[in-house]
Amino acid sequence: MRSLHELTAEERASIVRTLADEWQEMEVLVTESEITPYECDAMSALRVRPLIVVLPETEAQVQKVLRTCFRLNIPVVPRGAGTGLAGSALPQENGVLLVMTKFNRILEVNQAARTATVQPGVRNLAISEAAARYKLYYAPDPSSQIACSIGGNVNENSGGVHCLKYGLTVNNVLKVRAITISGEVVEFGSHALDAPGLDLLTVFIGSEGMFAVVTEVVVKLIPTPQLAQVVMASFDDMGKAGNAVADVIAAGIIPAGLEMMDGPCTRAVDSYLNIGYDTHAEAILLCEADGTPEEVAEEIGRMKEVLEKSGAIRLQVSRNEIERLAFWSGRKNAFPAAAQLNADYYCMDGTIPRRHISQMLAYIAALEPKYNLQCINVFHAGDGNMHPLILFNSANEGEWERAEAFGVEILEECVRLGGTITGEHGVGMEKINQMCVQFNNAEREAFWGVKYAFDPSGLLNADKNIPTKNRCAEYGKLHVKNGQMPFPELERF
Repeated sequence: MRSLHELTAEERASIVRTLADEWQEMEVLVTESEITPYECDAMSALRVRPLIVVLPETEAQVQKVLRTCFRLNIPVVPRGAGTGLAGSALPQENGVLLVMTKFNRILEVNQAARTATVQPGVRNLAISEAAARYKLYYAPDPSSQIACSIGGNVNENSGGVHCLKYGLTVNNVLKVRAITISGEVVEFGSHALDAPGLDLLTVFIGSEGMFAVVTEVVVKLIPTPQLAQVVMASFDDMGKAGNAVADVIAAGIIPAGLEMMDGPCTRAVDSYLNIGYDTHAEAILLCEADGTPEEVAEEIGRMKEVLEKSGAIRLQVSRNEIERLAFWSGRKNAFPAAAQLNADYYCMDGTIPRRHISQMLAYIAALEPKYNLQCINVFHAGDGNMHPLILFNSANEGEWERAEAFGVEILEECVRLGGTITGEHGVGMEKINQMCVQFNNAEREAFWGVKYAFDPSGLLNADKNIPTKNRCAEYGKLHVKNGQMPFPELERF
């Protein structure tokens, strides 16, 4: 069979009609106006119109879609709520976009086992809302938790402001049920703390829809703490704030949350929500303690002592739950607040060792005049997961290209500092070239081996996450300067 890329418009239209007829019991979108909203995820700089969009409601329907595509050799891209920031759910022009938003039921909340069984289209926050009656909640809380789906969280291994103490998605999921491209139902993990055989659950989480399509997830729930309080620490210098993060952890304190915002970000957030942040500070840290009242009092005292020694010029402790939630609301609304400062922003996602936070912030600041663009910083400081927000205006010629180049330099500096190109947003299409910098040929071949073990046809979310050898060779050529390759691992390609 010829590749879909070789087909004429008439032949592609014929395939669309065939698929629509075969899937007539499902909602199928084929017109331009219906499909346009699905051209991208939240990484809106990249847009592709799929061949067809299908929204199944049952596991049997998902199997039917995948078996049809497998038989006809048609690529499939799974998609959840579309809140991803790396282009992981970017459609393929000649492929099917499989949208799982109708899988939106919470199947069970088990108080005794402290678990919830949910479908992949369930919103992250909805799990905690359903478990609240039992004084339980789901710990991973991305900034987009009001909208992002648990299936997308599984595919990207999402984190959140409380991931330092309670872990990422991978640490809070017990079991996943999914369907392979051939229509086979597979399960990873178990309701117990361990499962027989290889631990494929941790391999699957974070696979960005490249292995199988999630249809059911069992998550862990934890007790709602009796009390939580936040210390907001102000600093007159970004370097001091960065060093304070390492000082807190070095003191043996593991806060429930440890977040950082620079001055421009703090001022943008306060202008947006009028929370009462210290708008004169060059940086603020939000450090949360939770537990019993006695535990919280002790930890807050220890954190205040460390922060004062690290150079904090002001400390403010939340006086009640309303104020605590307000502090976190500001942090979680940093992205929309950034939209006040320019027409567009480009959110990066790299991770570095905590001891290099100050160095990284200085590096980013030095890039601003080079690209003539402002970058504000907000990030999960406790685990070194950086989220620089590069501000630009796509209506101005060349600004998106400069923003993209700015982001590339940030990601590759993360690698040079001993970190990684992503912490929770995934690779998708956004960072696929930087995979060539992070990993050598042998390592990427091993990744491909895992991909093909799950999907030997290579049809599920193809051309994402793992670059080909040819792609890395071409990317390496772009980096040759004065005859020198800055990334030696590319030289043998």
